[in-house]
Amino acid sequence: MLGKLIRWSIDNHFFVLVSAALLLIAGAITAIRMPVDVFPDLTAPTVTVLTEAHGMAPEEVETLVTFPVETAVNGATGVRRVRSSTSQGISIVWVEFDWGTDIFRARQIVNEKLQLVASGLPEGVGAPVLAPISSIMGEIMLIAVTGTGAVPDTDVRSVADWTIRRRLLAVPGVAQVIPLGGDVKQYQVLVSPALLAAFDVSLQDVLQAAEGSNVNASGGVFMERGQEYLIRGTGRVQDLDDIAQTVVAVRGATPITIGDVADVRIGAATRLGEGSANAERAVILTVQKQPDTNTLELTDRIDQELSDIQSTLPTDIQINRSIFRQANFIETAVDNVLEALRDGAILVVVILFIFLWSARTTFISVLAIPLSLITSVLALKLLNITINTMTLGGMAIAIGALVDDAVIVVENVFRRLRENQHRPPEERRPVHEVAYGASKEILASIVIATLIIMVVFLPLFFLSGVEGRMLQPLGLAYIVSILASLIVALTVTPALSTYLLPRSKAMQTDEESWVARTLKRSYATTLGRVVRHPWPVMAG
Repeated sequence: MLGKLIRWSIDNHFFVLVSAALLLIAGAITAIRMPVDVFPDLTAPTVTVLTEAHGMAPEEVETLVTFPVETAVNGATGVRRVRSSTSQGISIVWVEFDWGTDIFRARQIVNEKLQLVASGLPEGVGAPVLAPISSIMGEIMLIAVTGTGAVPDTDVRSVADWTIRRRLLAVPGVAQVIPLGGDVKQYQVLVSPALLAAFDVSLQDVLQAAEGSNVNASGGVFMERGQEYLIRGTGRVQDLDDIAQTVVAVRGATPITIGDVADVRIGAATRLGEGSANAERAVILTVQKQPDTNTLELTDRIDQELSDIQSTLPTDIQINRSIFRQANFIETAVDNVLEALRDGAILVVVILFIFLWSARTTFISVLAIPLSLITSVLALKLLNITINTMTLGGMAIAIGALVDDAVIVVENVFRRLRENQHRPPEERRPVHEVAYGASKEILASIVIATLIIMVVFLPLFFLSGVEGRMLQPLGLAYIVSILASLIVALTVTPALSTYLLPRSKAMQTDEESWVARTLKRSYATTLGRVVRHPWPVMAG
């Protein structure tokens, strides 16, 4: 079968070479557009369930909220592990599914289970909600928002919450933006117990008045001369005076307002965290990406959005986007591996030229490197695997072996063509026949050698868990590259050899490169000694 492939490639060498060129172009375009990350996705499909229980102690939350949620989701289809964390007023449950489970199906399964739990939770506990889809590698950026001069911390936090965060959430690919630090702005009603007693008003009266006044009510519609008018009661609070003028009770003909019994002001909520940048207080925004999003492209979109936001902010509020950028790590890691690929390819070219001493044979052999790597990239694309340090590492490891099969084929074809060239004209065979015979002559050797090399990396595919997710892309990239190099050696190399080698000037001489001659003389001397005295060598 492989012999027929070689025959077909030689007989249709023009088609084979054009296909190889198109493969290089398509692969290069695909490689540019593929997602790039530091590591493969190491996160099992995980659904995060958040439940708020304000005012409850951790022990109560654990017993009344976390445990029922865990129990409900633990028996769901495909669930392999359930973890939880409980603190004052909050319950977080992580539901991990088997590898390969569709994350949207997993969220649907968890959501169905939560519908059964919600009705049994204590009064005052919020309904369980699903956190946005993310992963352990999803934190791609930390952004610091700082204020200079006399800018209050509440203003900085308000800008971060209501301007920057909301606009970043609208960027395609952003899963969540979490703020930390600064003072959250509050409209505070500080009730005086003495004034409550003086006006004979309870704290519950003040609470009900504040809640009831901060609403807009609908009064239906009014029809007049064919026109429909909407009747609305606008009561939503706009400023501090609206709160202060809210009536709590009426004593005689005198209304008692919130301002009569309390101090109404703007203040800061109790801090639950602190943020700083460059030894200055700041609001830190953590940006998390959605799975399968290109980190580099998303970072560029975020940078553009932040530049637009900065142009609209006051000059005394600054955005610092260089606190942490995963894109920098990705670019550095990928550049390092690409440099290794480049240096390895250059070294291979130099060594091949020194030994083969022919530009044409070197070119034919080296062509296996880009064709094999491009084929590996296309395979990664089909398998939905990103370009990362592990896949690039697999290609870098294979870089030296990619030319092995091609070198063997082209060297044998070159040798047989040169022998054919030095025969009498009447005994010379057609170039196609010589190339086919030379390629088939070493077919079994290169196939067996290539398969043995590939088998070495097969154990990586039996690893499970995080180890498997980390190392399998490396093994896949290596095996696909090596397999592609074998296919190139059986198709492109013979086809190109029949086109380039017969016209080579080196075909007119029997002389090899000086390096090859020197090595052969040294080897012949050593081999002669070994043959004459085999026992010392075998004993050693």
